[in-house]
Amino acid sequence: MIKASPSISSIGRGLCRFAAALLVFVPLVVTAEVQEWRALWPQTDFTSRTVNLKDIVASGIPKDGVPAINRPRFVSIHNAGKWLFPKEPVIAVVVKGVARAYPIQIMIYHQVVNDRIKGEPVVVTFCPLCNSGYAYRRRLGDTKLKMGITGLLRNSGLIMYDHQTKSWWQQFTGESIVGKFAGRQLVSYPSHLISFADFSRHYPKGKVLSRDTGYRRQYGLNPFRGYDSIDSSPFKFKDETDPRLPPMERVLNIRVNGVTKLYPYSVIREYIVLNDEVSKVPLVVFCKSNYVSPLDKTEILRSSDVPAAFAYSREVDGRQLSFEYVDGRIVDTQTGSVWTLLGKAVEGTFKGVQLRRVDIGVHFAFAALAFKPESEIYRSVKK
Repeated sequence: MIKASPSISSIGRGLCRFAAALLVFVPLVVTAEVQEWRALWPQTDFTSRTVNLKDIVASGIPKDGVPAINRPRFVSIHNAGKWLFPKEPVIAVVVKGVARAYPIQIMIYHQVVNDRIKGEPVVVTFCPLCNSGYAYRRRLGDTKLKMGITGLLRNSGLIMYDHQTKSWWQQFTGESIVGKFAGRQLVSYPSHLISFADFSRHYPKGKVLSRDTGYRRQYGLNPFRGYDSIDSSPFKFKDETDPRLPPMERVLNIRVNGVTKLYPYSVIREYIVLNDEVSKVPLVVFCKSNYVSPLDKTEILRSSDVPAAFAYSREVDGRQLSFEYVDGRIVDTQTGSVWTLLGKAVEGTFKGVQLRRVDIGVHFAFAALAFKPESEIYRSVKK
């Protein structure tokens, strides 16, 4: 059943409030903060937490004011193509060989989808403020979690909550920061932010999240118009941003052997293929224009192009490969095998081989540096 929706004007005002950074800080001392939060969240255990409550801000949007999708429906790639533009971005998630796409034009209005794939409870998430899309296993021990949106932010990042214990979870890290599960970590599933066209090409039997969500929203329109401009400021970011990079610079976030290294788009988009090494692990970055930004123009399909970027280990079957971009194709110099942007060989000696991914996604620099301030930053050596 479709839920009754507010008027168009009230939706517009609500989105404007959400997108215009009218968040309110909670200006309380620690003891008063706990009392205040307990009044709003009586079932949350505030004696167990891993962060300072002063770092959490209220958004002006109430709990579940951004509604999670709890009964997702899916359609075929063919049917999704009737309303989904080929270059629109989707979060691609593969669990036990089953591929699903979650269009950002839907995710931007819901941010959390509680799903089940091949019997596995999965939560797919997208935080437009950090440009972070993740998929996590929503089972912790014997507890199957159901996630919702708190309406709270930390480091401008979405904070989720579980319905079972009302613990709070940081979407960017998958860690519980307040409540019974504080300090516990959700297991992540690999996810890709790619174009609908690339999803269709790589996963022709995949399914796509339907617009039939049970809510009336302006899917296809971006309530955060211009937010990803390099000259923009983070949405109610409390502290000073790290001066090493522009806050809204997109970065490829790579973590290897406990080392985090960020590859700014302003650098890697010059390469398409970049061979490098992090923590003695040889890796390669693929970066190629792929989809339109969901945070640029009012109409997503009219937005500017954004490169898709991924990083993979260069070690295959005990061999260390090097890659280059030749005549519009990614090839390894050892065998001439042809590789896709998603790291799979489609021609040559290594046909069918999948490179091991070593990045955790593309984010805005301010968020990546706030959650991992010790991160290294790649600097161009290109002549």
